Amino acid sequence: MRKRFEQQLKLGSLPIQETIIPTAKRSGALPGLCAALKEIFANPNWNEKVFEILDKAIRSEKKHTGRPGMDLWQIFVLSQVRLCQNISYDNLHDMANHHTLIRQIMGIESSFGYEKQKIGYQCIIDNVGLLTDEIVKELNNVIVAFGHEVFKKKEAAALSLKTDSFVVESNVHFPTDYNLLWDCARKCIDVVNKLQKNHDLHGWRKVYDWRKDLKNKMRALGRASASGGKGKQERIKTAARMYLAKAKALLNKLENSKDSFPHEDIADQVTVIELEHFMSLLVKHINLLERRTIKGEAIPHSEKMFSIFEEYTEWVTKGKMRLNIELGKKAGITTDQFNLIVDYQIMDHESDSEIVPQLTKRLSKQFTIESWSFDKGYWNKNNKTLLLGSVKNLVLPKKGKCNQEEAEQERQTVFKKLRNKHSAIESNINESEHRGLDRCPDRGYHNFKRYVGLAVCAYNLRKIGAELIYRARNSSNTDEQNKLAA
Repeated sequence: MRKRFEQQLKLGSLPIQETIIPTAKRSGALPGLCAALKEIFANPNWNEKVFEILDKAIRSEKKHTGRPGMDLWQIFVLSQVRLCQNISYDNLHDMANHHTLIRQIMGIESSFGYEKQKIGYQCIIDNVGLLTDEIVKELNNVIVAFGHEVFKKKEAAALSLKTDSFVVESNVHFPTDYNLLWDCARKCIDVVNKLQKNHDLHGWRKVYDWRKDLKNKMRALGRASASGGKGKQERIKTAARMYLAKAKALLNKLENSKDSFPHEDIADQVTVIELEHFMSLLVKHINLLERRTIKGEAIPHSEKMFSIFEEYTEWVTKGKMRLNIELGKKAGITTDQFNLIVDYQIMDHESDSEIVPQLTKRLSKQFTIESWSFDKGYWNKNNKTLLLGSVKNLVLPKKGKCNQEEAEQERQTVFKKLRNKHSAIESNINESEHRGLDRCPDRGYHNFKRYVGLAVCAYNLRKIGAELIYRARNSSNTDEQNKLAA
């Protein structure tokens, strides 16, 4: 059965509580994370809260017999190391098997001369994947409460909050209608090729020629679009017609052959369902490309797709002077005076101002709020009325021209002071991007949401650990000065 952690130490094992954390100023982010993890493990109160959540996520529906999996503590540590270092699973696998500090925090490191425990690559992926977005949010709430204890916040003390949003990018290429059509076509061909290898399909002997010809025609259309000169539009239409003709021919061949594809087992049925999905996308993008290039229509934004693989991806342009196009999802974060992220939310086709009611409801239940600052993107008359009922000092600049009363409010000393402090959240966002929130490499929306949550947890743990290391460094310096003085 899976355990929380191995309590009976093996011969030569190094205890987690005796892990030596580097305190040098330039030792990077990892020692801060390890310092926080060590403190959580050594403290029975926080240790129990973390394991209760992990138990519910991983062991609740499992039998109490059977072969042991990875310990819950090892899963938690590796999930945080990956995001704190912003590394791939390959690098995480290497660190789990060779990095002494990580291995001792996990509880699997042994002294020289004793056998070393190794963890497999797929084992790490499968076990870290057991965590869900909801579980990670619960873990973050515990981590924030732990951080407030470390930073010596009294339970009744109010928080000074700041809220802003930024884009977490999906792992997608820049979308155009013709390269998305190529993605659909090549995936259809790949699925057919998979069936061809297993069952020797009739009529698909030249499957590689289909792929090569489609790719050449896609590139020809791309070159025509990128070039200039006289007659450009006619060259684009000619290349588009040839490309569309080949794509439609492929679609017709797939439609005629679909009924003859094998359904011998579940694997074949799943493969055919996958093919039908990509065929539907192929139909959609043939239609979009034809309407735009041949018929000259302007395609409404609501009809566009920005990836056939990460279909949740949004085209985000923030309202700034230099338009910066980002492909992903907006994430709203709220930080406190200790620079901890106390709340985060992935915004699904929502503007900043639309998330304020639910955000206020969540945080007003959890915390006493002394002040709360936003930027103009969150402005809404109803939002201001709602927030004034929960917040003593509110900074919500109006979008547009202020009336006399509003101008007077924004000239107040407290308002200006808190508004100037609001920019500190930009440094929190920048650091969170170094903890993995720049670009999500994981596939699927549920993995995207978990990835964002784990990155927030890793950011908070690193902040807490940095404070613990700072205090340990100052304490050692004070002890040395006392010895010299004596």
